[in-house]
Amino acid sequence: MDIASVSSLSTALTQAKSGDAVGTLVLKKAMDIQEQSVAQLLQSIPRASNPPNLGNSVDVKA
Repeated sequence: MDIASVSSLSTALTQAKSGDAVGTLVLKKAMDIQEQSVAQLLQSIPRASNPPNLGNSVDVKA
């Protein structure tokens, strides 16, 4: 193995490592955006105002 091939291998590994780091950052940003979207959707759901006695008893006769 000569010096030129070692140098090109080193460059290729460095670029691959940089590419992985960029991919990870993009994935993290996409997950952050999805988290914000879900939070907005959950906040937009109207709160039901059920009577206070609703759900206090269960009829088990069939």
